[in-house]
Amino acid sequence: MNVMETKRLHIREFTRGDLPFLHAIFSDQETMQYYPAPFTIEKTQEWIARNQERYTRDGHGLWAICLKDTNELIGDCGLVKQVVEGRSEIEIGYHVHKNHWSHGYATEAAIACKEFGFTHLKFKRLISIIDPSNEASIRVAKKVGLCKEKEAVIFNKLHMIYSVSQI
Repeated sequence: MNVMETKRLHIREFTRGDLPFLHAIFSDQETMQYYPAPFTIEKTQEWIARNQERYTRDGHGLWAICLKDTNELIGDCGLVKQVVEGRSEIEIGYHVHKNHWSHGYATEAAIACKEFGFTHLKFKRLISIIDPSNEASIRVAKKVGLCKEKEAVIFNKLHMIYSVSQI
């Protein structure tokens, strides 16, 4: 199911059929360098199932980013519930396979997710949780309009919290 479109991207719900394509992304060492480890096939399968549950329960989750021209799945982007220092937050999260870095796809998808979150889901505030050494993700957050708010320990590691509120 298509959730939204941008100039160059289809953003849609994940299906079980996406497993081999998503695993090619999540098992790549460089693409997943800011995670504890690349994903196994089982972890990728669980990740798809968890997002499918989110679609039903929350009305949002992480969605597949596909190129309109080729329909190739190049990553994910979406809105996910997180807890930061005891507070429930909605995170804009994104991953794009290294073969598609530096083309603006993460920014394009994240802007669409921000607009969807504010317009359709009526969120008042969105965050991104970013590893302090992930300069590319920081650039994306800034281009999307998020500003550094604070540092917090999340997932047993220090992260920066970027945020944006609806005006």
